[in-house]
Amino acid sequence: MVNFNGTLFPEDREILTSKNRGLKYGDALFETLRYVNGTLFFWEDHYFRLMASMRMLRMEIPMEFTLEFLEEEIKKTITENELENKAVRVRLTVFRKEDGLYLPKTNDVSFTIETSLLDSPFYIINEGDYEVELFKDYYVNKDLLSTLKTTNKILNVVASVYAKENGYANCLLVNTDKQVVEAINGNLFLVKGNTIKTPPLSDGCLNGIIRKKLMEVIEATDELELMEESISPFELQKADELFVTNSIVGIQPISKYRKKQFPTTVAKKLVGKLNAKARMTSTGAN
Repeated sequence: MVNFNGTLFPEDREILTSKNRGLKYGDALFETLRYVNGTLFFWEDHYFRLMASMRMLRMEIPMEFTLEFLEEEIKKTITENELENKAVRVRLTVFRKEDGLYLPKTNDVSFTIETSLLDSPFYIINEGDYEVELFKDYYVNKDLLSTLKTTNKILNVVASVYAKENGYANCLLVNTDKQVVEAINGNLFLVKGNTIKTPPLSDGCLNGIIRKKLMEVIEATDELELMEESISPFELQKADELFVTNSIVGIQPISKYRKKQFPTTVAKKLVGKLNAKARMTSTGAN
C-alpha cells in the first residue's frame, strides 16, 4: 500500500497524473529513512531537514505537517503493509501540487509514503567487492540546491548507468572545481592515518543525515580527527580507506579505486558506534 495525502492505495493504483510537478519539473523533495521495530532512525533530523528544504524551495508547509503527524502517517503505512515488526525502508516524497509551468499555480504540497522490506535491522559492513571510479562527464554545482535531497537527480541517474556499463559498484562525483564531492547514493569519507576527511557542504555535497551522525561519532572518538575539507582526486589512491554513507546502508566500504585496494578496519569500528547512536533514537536520548 502507498500513502497519498493520508489515504492508502494499492501499489498498482495510479494516483499521480501527467500534471504532477515532480514528474514534469523535478519540483519535489524526498527523505529516505530506516524503520526498525517501531523506531524511525534519526527521524527528527530527517524531519527538520525536510522542513528546511521546503522553506528553501518556497513550498507552503501545511499546518498539520508536524513531526508527530508525519511520523504517524509513516507508521500507519508500515502497519497497513504488515511490516511493523520488521526492518523497513521508507521513502517520504513531498511535491508541489499540480499545474503551472515553471511558475507553479500554487505552493501547496502533496505527499506520498512508500515502504519496502530491508534485509537487516542493523547497519552491517559489506566486505565484498565494491569498486568505484570517478564520473567526469557532468559535474555537481557548488551551491545550496546541490545539498538538498530533491528529485532533480539526472546526474546521479546517468552516473549509475555509466557505472553499470563499466562494471563498477558506484561512481564518485566531482564538482565544477574538479573536487570529489560524494558518491552516486551517499556521502564520501576518506581515511588517512587517524584523520577522516569528508567534503564540506560548500563543495556541493548532499547534506546527509548519516554524514551528520557519523561526523558526531568521529568527533567524539579520541583517537580520530575529523576534517571537513575538499578532497582532490589525487588523494583517493593515497588514502588508507574510503567509504560511502547513507541512511539505508549506513557505511559502505570501497574495496577498490583504480589500482588501489582498501581495507575496512576503520569502517568496522565506526559501524558499531553508528548502530549504537541509531538505537538511542528509540530511547529518546538522541
